[in-house]
Amino acid sequence: MEFIRSRDELRAHYKPASDTALRKELRALDGHCKRFIAASPFVLIGSSDGHGNADVTPKGDRPGFVAVLDDVTIAIPDRPGNNRLDTLENIVANPAVGLLFLIPGMNETLRINGEARITLDSSLREGLAVDGKLPLGVVIVKVRAAYMHCAKAFLRSELWNPQSWRPRSEMPTLGEILKDHLALSETADQTDRWLDEGYRATMW
Repeated sequence: MEFIRSRDELRAHYKPASDTALRKELRALDGHCKRFIAASPFVLIGSSDGHGNADVTPKGDRPGFVAVLDDVTIAIPDRPGNNRLDTLENIVANPAVGLLFLIPGMNETLRINGEARITLDSSLREGLAVDGKLPLGVVIVKVRAAYMHCAKAFLRSELWNPQSWRPRSEMPTLGEILKDHLALSETADQTDRWLDEGYRATMW
């Protein structure tokens, strides 16, 4: 198997990007971007430590959980998780991030590239609290590029079409997977119950 090794070789294989694809990139958030973020309950954060180790993490909450602070700054609350801190450690080492905002049922997405920092600012955390529970921290992203992404990936995958969804019962539970991955002594049912209890206790 041969691999492409240069940008010129890559570009020679593909058609040039259209003028629209190039010009749609914004340097600040306009009204459409802000409205999209306000309606989105889910964002994926791509990061890297700068040494070839990359990570993508999902962040989800009630629609509008990501706050727009100004035209070039957004704030993403960090809720309780597994404390691996892969993305947060990457940000400390290398601030470059890529974000993908989704809205259920909408095939278009919003992409934002920028530079991230982590703050424990108490007033900001209080403003992003849910039911009185503050986020552990806040990821502040300075927007360098923002643009809408077309619907082809979602149309091809039929992601939002329930008729295309595989029945959940055809796939193992997380408890079953973890039992095999970690050789747990607990049964899969016990692990699933422990996970469910954890979800209820530490959602925010």
